[in-house]
Amino acid sequence: MRLKDKTYDWLKWLTLICLPALGAAYSDLAGIWDWPLAEQVARTVTHLCALLGALLGVSTAEYRKGER
Repeated sequence: MRLKDKTYDWLKWLTLICLPALGAAYSDLAGIWDWPLAEQVARTVTHLCALLGALLGVSTAEYRKGER
């Protein structure tokens, strides 16, 4: 699975910066504002980040394999 550079960069930004920040913000704000399901949202975001990170790792490995 090889991704275009722009797609890879966008997914990397989403996985490493955006989703963790949104998950942490929701989790923290849920405690302040009594929003529902704070733990479930935080855990879901964590699992999505792990899944996307694994897929990006596969893409990186395929890319590097093609460079040789």
